[in-house]
Amino acid sequence: MVGDVDPPTGRDPGRAARALPRPTTLPASMVLTVTRACNLRCAYCPTAKDGWPSLDVDQARRAVTLFADRYCDAGRPGDVKLFGGEPLLVPDVVRAAIEAAVARPEIRRVTLSTNGLGLDADWLELVARNPKLVLTVSMDGRPRDHRRLRRALPGVADSYDHLHSLLPALRRTPRVVVTQTIAPSAARHAAANFHHLLELGFSRFNFLPGYFLPWRPDQLASLREGLSHIADEVRARWAAGRRLYVRNLFTWAPTPFFNTGLVVDSDGSIHPSNVGLSGQLDGLRGRTRVGSLDAPPSVARLRQRAAAINAMLAETLEPRVWESTLAADAALTGFVRGLVPAWIAARRRRRRRGS
Repeated sequence: MVGDVDPPTGRDPGRAARALPRPTTLPASMVLTVTRACNLRCAYCPTAKDGWPSLDVDQARRAVTLFADRYCDAGRPGDVKLFGGEPLLVPDVVRAAIEAAVARPEIRRVTLSTNGLGLDADWLELVARNPKLVLTVSMDGRPRDHRRLRRALPGVADSYDHLHSLLPALRRTPRVVVTQTIAPSAARHAAANFHHLLELGFSRFNFLPGYFLPWRPDQLASLREGLSHIADEVRARWAAGRRLYVRNLFTWAPTPFFNTGLVVDSDGSIHPSNVGLSGQLDGLRGRTRVGSLDAPPSVARLRQRAAAINAMLAETLEPRVWESTLAADAALTGFVRGLVPAWIAARRRRRRRGS
């Protein structure tokens, strides 16, 4: 799995957040799970990876066309998100989806989420020349924590070393966002890992606590403390007029961790959420399935089934795991809420300066 599915800010951040984008009705985005295969076995990843097909080029193009034609229009553009598994294990499918999506005025943005092992100069050039394309790269921080959590399959290169070798090109490439996943066992290092990523030259971030895992009380306390230190650094940089982008401020989802929208799984089935990616939630796929590329659902059907997702999770998960997930999500929500006033103030200062 790529551990950088758009993290939810949790609930409404409050009155101060009125300047931020508001959640839109389904399906504001299409999640394309191009493959479940992955060349890493990250310690915190819930995705069931083996025994699944991958989408082919034709399916990817059909999915983009379906989303653009049926579920959005130029007056209300939508977003396409390419996820896995590791999407770059099927590069032809990813390229086909990107080419189809950037050509459509109904599609505002295309996000490619990757663990980075498949990146090279050609992929970064593709991102640079397509203003709609956003690249999200998973990098958890200092080498020790990154390697300990992101375990490679035999014969697969070290992901930290590979990304480090691309640093000059990554820093030059626009719209590159680094997702820092914070696993329970690494929560006490969250601030130090963030500072390491800053030292590498990154300035666009996405923070993702480990969801659907059991968190101990001391680990949750470390998560809150680490996010507090990160927030202090972010606010200080904004106050000094430095650019630093936190994508969590602009992301909202009704379900922790998982995406909601038009979700096309790697077998071509359609769901209102990608909760079925998780091995422990695979049994929900029959309940969440609302159609396929050959028989797509109505918007009303998607909304109806999406409204039941959280109840399904609460019924299915062990209480400790569900409670931990809600607690981690609450920590992230508090982090985002705490940043909103400083973000608004920084934006006003930039406007006054005319930047």
